[in-house]
Order: sequence, then C-alpha cells, then structure tokens
Amino acid sequence: MNVIIANKQKSILQGLEIDVIKTLEGEFDVDDLIAQFQNFFFQRMILDITALKNYKDIRTLQKLSITLDMDKVILLLDDSEESGSNEYLSKLISMGIYNFTKNIEGIMYLYNNPNTYRDVAHIHQLDASKPQDVVVEKYVEVEPTVTNKVIGIKNVTKQSGATTLIYMMVKQLEKNYTVIALEVNKSDFRYFNDKKLISIPNTDIGNAIAKYRDYNVILIDINDSKEAESLCDEVLYLVEPSIIKLNKLMLINSNTFKELKNKKIILNQSLLNAKDVLDFEYESGSKIYYNMPPLDEREKSIHALNLLLVRLGFTRQKTDEQEKKNSILGLFGK
Repeated sequence: MNVIIANKQKSILQGLEIDVIKTLEGEFDVDDLIAQFQNFFFQRMILDITALKNYKDIRTLQKLSITLDMDKVILLLDDSEESGSNEYLSKLISMGIYNFTKNIEGIMYLYNNPNTYRDVAHIHQLDASKPQDVVVEKYVEVEPTVTNKVIGIKNVTKQSGATTLIYMMVKQLEKNYTVIALEVNKSDFRYFNDKKLISIPNTDIGNAIAKYRDYNVILIDINDSKEAESLCDEVLYLVEPSIIKLNKLMLINSNTFKELKNKKIILNQSLLNAKDVLDFEYESGSKIYYNMPPLDEREKSIHALNLLLVRLGFTRQKTDEQEKKNSILGLFGK
C-alpha cells in the first residue's frame, strides 16, 4: 500500500488512482516524518515537496535520504526557482534521489517505472562550478559507449524464455551494434534460422568468445553451463512469475532467491503490475532488476525491450519514447 503526504499540491495528488494506506496533509518537519515512517512498511510514498519545512535547503532532503529508502519515494516538485534548478536536481541525484516530477502523469510513470541513475544521469552536474547551460548540454550529448560486453541469460524457472528473449535482443541490438549470440549445449537456435545465432558445445565456449571478442555485444544462452556463466561480464537471471513455475522452483530449491541476492533478476513473460512486483520483492526478499511483459516477436521495435537494453548500457537504443518520458516528467522545456 502507498503513502501520500500533501500540502500546497494537494489538488494534484487527489487525482491519483492508487491504493493508499496513509495520507498526511500539511507542512511537516523532516524529523517528524522520519520518526513516523522509518519503520513503517509502504510500497510507494508520494511526497509533495512543499509538505517539507525548509525544503529549499537541500540538507532537508539529505536527512530524508539517509533514513528512508528513496527508491520507494516519488518527489512531487513545485514551480519554485530553487527546486526546479539543475543544481538542486543534481544534488538530489547525488543523494540517490532519482524519482522526481512535476505532474500527475510523471507520478504515475515513476510509480510503474522507477528511475535508476541511468535515467537521470543526463541532468546530473558533476562539476557545479561550470556555467549551468554548458554543464547540462554536455551531459545531454555524451552517451556512454558499450564495447565488447558479454551478457549471459539464464533460466531460473524452467523454460522462462531465455532463448526467445536472446533472439529478440539480437534483433533490437543489431540496428545499432555488432552483435552475436551463442547457445551452449542445445540447438534451439536453429529454429530461428538466423546466422547471428550460433549453437556450440560447452567445450567451445571459451574459443567462441575469443573469436567474436571484437563484437560490441555477445549474448550467451547459458543453459546449465557453469563455465559459460563464469565467462560473462554480467548475467540476467530469468524468472517467470507464474504460481506453478514458482512453486516448482521452490520445491526444487527453496534457497533460490537467497542465492540470487545482489544478482540481476528479470521477471520475464510477466503480467505483474508495479504493486505486484513490490509484493514479490517483499515476499522473496529479492530486488527485481526489470519486469518484462510478454513480447510480440513480430514487432519491429519493442519499447519494453529497448528500455531494458538502455538500462544495460546500450543507449543508442533510445527511441522517441525517451523524449516523451522527459515531457511526462515535466522537468524540461520550461
């Protein structure tokens, strides 16, 4: 359930269609809010910044960030010059506060798609001593470049869609990167009839990675190969969150999610909404890296898949949706 703390922007927050367990109205000292919520379980807190006394002093937000899990807090900014400046936003980002907006559309977007640092890095001023317009321009134009990255994909629940997901990732990535995919100890790739998808035995995995090392990205369908898993720069662990798949998984290994702690878990072919994902994290004691809905492999460009690829560092996958998101969040174009 969610918490709403409102003040001057109460009228905006009244339009939210979310489940609410607790609502506060008025202006509060940050220490009072911390005392109320540091041991209070909530899924999301929607915080009207004007409900914080002295919110224009960035140290007020710093106090909040030290105590509360700011990944669960969506900050509704006002139109004041201070809170809307890039310097103020940069300080929020430096404290790990990534979810901020100025309108109800932005709140609902962040409610379902919480930001990571990558989503706000372009407005983060690393050198605040430089003129504001120069710094902002620099971080809008410069993109991190991904080179020679080996990414493994592994089914945690049986038949969670690793092979098909890799095929679709190849189709998306090849528009902007050189990419090859390797399948270890199986031959399911043959059904896709694509020369970029290669099936190899486990004994050849090291040589194959070396052979294609000049590619921007090598995707590996790990299957049960421990050697292939160890050779990856990072691994995505796929969990299909259906009841039957999860129950089977727990019967086989009840410690699965403990073993996956601090690893990148993808809920694949998932019909869970944002609230369901939060419940899943709470019940499994895990952190979900990405919630991937069922995909249509016949689509030429898949927004949900592009978002995952951008999060993994493949920023050339940006589409018009990124510009749309900036507009939704209400932070630009003033």
